[in-house]
Amino acid sequence: MAGNVMGVGEVKIAGVAPASVDDGTQYYLIKSGDTLSAVAKQFYGDANKYPKIFEANREVIKDPNQIFPGQKIRIPKV
Repeated sequence: MAGNVMGVGEVKIAGVAPASVDDGTQYYLIKSGDTLSAVAKQFYGDANKYPKIFEANREVIKDPNQIFPGQKIRIPKV
């Protein structure tokens, strides 16, 4: 957001490191022919768990029946 505020030209963050959070989330790049059910089957072993993936990606996926190649989605931990 720096630079989007009038008068802010630079923000220094020396000595600050981002927090490392490993919550078990994985990422997946949608390929042609993929469905959320197939992705759920691949990661969870159960195609019926696709709503968990859909809910974790609402900002990217508006309809669970319409996913597109090139979309990068989160695969939350079971």
